[in-house]
Amino acid sequence: MQQALELVTFRLVRGAGQQFVDANVAINGWLKRQPGFVSRHLAERDDGSFLDIVFWQSHEAALAASGKMMEEMAQDEAMTMIDPMGLEMNHATIRLSVD
Repeated sequence: MQQALELVTFRLVRGAGQQFVDANVAINGWLKRQPGFVSRHLAERDDGSFLDIVFWQSHEAALAASGKMMEEMAQDEAMTMIDPMGLEMNHATIRLSVD
């Protein structure tokens, strides 16, 4: 089974970089409990926008978790800091990895 990548790009509607990063404790814990979770990487671009990159064991695991997250974590502090109008989420099957 090939791993999958979830790529989410967004801007904050309130708060700032480190404040947002610090608010992600509950989301990190939630992700770790999801079947198929591998790792998460949160990056801030020079323009203040964010990239949230999550690796999953499969495309199916990525899709299942993203659907549940919107139901279970929508009221989390970090989620309320995100501008929903600019949020873009994509999933892709990983075809090549180099370590």
